[in-house]
Amino acid sequence: MSLVGVLAAGQNIVLWLLTVVAGVAAVVALIHASIQRKDAFPAVDKQSKVLWVSLLAAATVFIWIFQAPTILYLIGVVALIVYLVDVRPRVDAVQGKSWFRKHG
Repeated sequence: MSLVGVLAAGQNIVLWLLTVVAGVAAVVALIHASIQRKDAFPAVDKQSKVLWVSLLAAATVFIWIFQAPTILYLIGVVALIVYLVDVRPRVDAVQGKSWFRKHG
């Protein structure tokens, strides 16, 4: 196998890993958004729960179906990152709960 073949195989593995990581994160975010109270989203000046669940469902489909590095994959990843970084922490804070740390 030539160097080009090895690099191409490595690139395919990296893109596959990015797809799997983003896909699993999208499923987790979708589950998180689905089990939150409906009034928690407007309470933190974010869009409605229905909109976020719909966006995350679409993002999950885009990530798993179109895979890296397509434009629809990137749109799904951006929606996922916005939810994980901006919306989820605020929704958790307003409800007084967290998935990853214990309250002492």
